[in-house]
Amino acid sequence: MAAAPQAFAGWFADGDPRRCDLASSGLPPAPGHPFGFDIQGCDLYANVVYGARSSVLIAVLVTAGMLVVAVVLGGLAGYFRGWVDALISRVMDVFFGFPALVGMIVILQTLSTHNELTVSAVLILFGWPALARVMRGSVLATAGCEYIAAARGVGAGTPRILLRHVLPNSIGPVAVLTGLNVGGVIASESALTFLGVGLQTPAISWGVQLNTAQQYFTSAPHLLVFPSVFLTVTVLSFVLLGDALRDAFDPRLRQVM
Repeated sequence: MAAAPQAFAGWFADGDPRRCDLASSGLPPAPGHPFGFDIQGCDLYANVVYGARSSVLIAVLVTAGMLVVAVVLGGLAGYFRGWVDALISRVMDVFFGFPALVGMIVILQTLSTHNELTVSAVLILFGWPALARVMRGSVLATAGCEYIAAARGVGAGTPRILLRHVLPNSIGPVAVLTGLNVGGVIASESALTFLGVGLQTPAISWGVQLNTAQQYFTSAPHLLVFPSVFLTVTVLSFVLLGDALRDAFDPRLRQVM
């Protein structure tokens, strides 16, 4: 639905989220408009469908960005240790000790542009340390294995050891945690937008819709209900996907089951 919203938005009407009529402002569900109309008189169903694009796009960008940063920094810290590990670990400690929500709000308020890229960059900035710490611990365990020592003994260089032996055998726990974090990223983006520092109109996203709906909840509750249902189901779906990845990567869980 996020990749091709036009294929879903036209199921009941023309599917154009920008076609609005102020005479229909805030009206409840009606034939051809199962979710009713938003405060601008636009079809709410079409807007909810198109809202998936921004939310899922940010989730993909943030997840990929956090994974790259975590793999690089966590891998370097766990393999080289010493001052490299100390430096990267202290940077992670700084981020762990700073309130992430406050930091994201402050940075986003100073930016003049609030689009998918800027919101994703801020979420990556405060989201990578947790993944990097898991990656560091996994690399520390892998780097002490005998096959790594054997690779060094036959003259393999550091880049080859990292790319061919260490990373493939260390990335499993990070991949599982990344899958579990996708739902949290969508919820965080919606929360920032709800607070007015994330995506802003005319962008179409579930967070923008919820931010608008809070002012009209008593008179038009459907403005809040339908985006919330889609957001909840999407977050739950990614959490279940992360659980499935965890079961697939952990052989002990498969043996128990």
